[in-house]
Amino acid sequence: MALPMPHPEESLEPDLSHLVTEDDTPVDSVYSEKQMRLLTSSLYASWKPGRDFLALANVGLFARPENPALVPDVMLSLDVTLPEDIFEKGNRCYMVWRYGKPPDLVIEVVSNNEGGELEKAETYARIGIGYYVVHDPGHWLGERPLRAFELHGRRYVELLDCSWFEQLGVGLTLWKGTFEGWHDTWLRWCDQEGHLLPTGEEQRERAETAEAQVREQRKRAERLQARLRELGVDM
Repeated sequence: MALPMPHPEESLEPDLSHLVTEDDTPVDSVYSEKQMRLLTSSLYASWKPGRDFLALANVGLFARPENPALVPDVMLSLDVTLPEDIFEKGNRCYMVWRYGKPPDLVIEVVSNNEGGELEKAETYARIGIGYYVVHDPGHWLGERPLRAFELHGRRYVELLDCSWFEQLGVGLTLWKGTFEGWHDTWLRWCDQEGHLLPTGEEQRERAETAEAQVREQRKRAERLQARLRELGVDM
């Protein structure tokens, strides 16, 4: 008697029982934690690429069902969406075979000289990640605080400028300013003209400023009208 054929999806899904999808061990600096949140939150707050995207910070990346996972500080993947059940084991991390593609860009924020961020380029290139960015605010790897690489074939080629990634429709730039009460130099997303993608808080501040300006203009107009009436000028 012939055995029933497995469902196509079942035959392609590897065994995930041995994979460590989270180990609760990461320890990072305050700056790195804020930097990662700044990068992910501003995308969701103000980026409108006209297509689905997923931005994750400090989440495991599996190119194949083998431990350990890679853990980029930030990764961006276009044309993908979160699964409905993110607590299911296969959905807790970014598993390339489930999303159908590798992330389009990964960012590493250097906190010390032990992370091997530049050495990770070869691994990310093998996976097929289009862009790899290294942000080194403490100059652990040299004088340059920002380095970016674009995949050509199976190898990365360093970019002279990462202010615009044509394939992604977004760019990166260094910005000196205050985020959550801490003034420093931060890595920020920008549009093709170099304008920063604002965070949700920045959007609220801009809206409040615009409303205050409208109210002030209205008050000035009312004062002018009152003065003209005092002078007997018909409106």
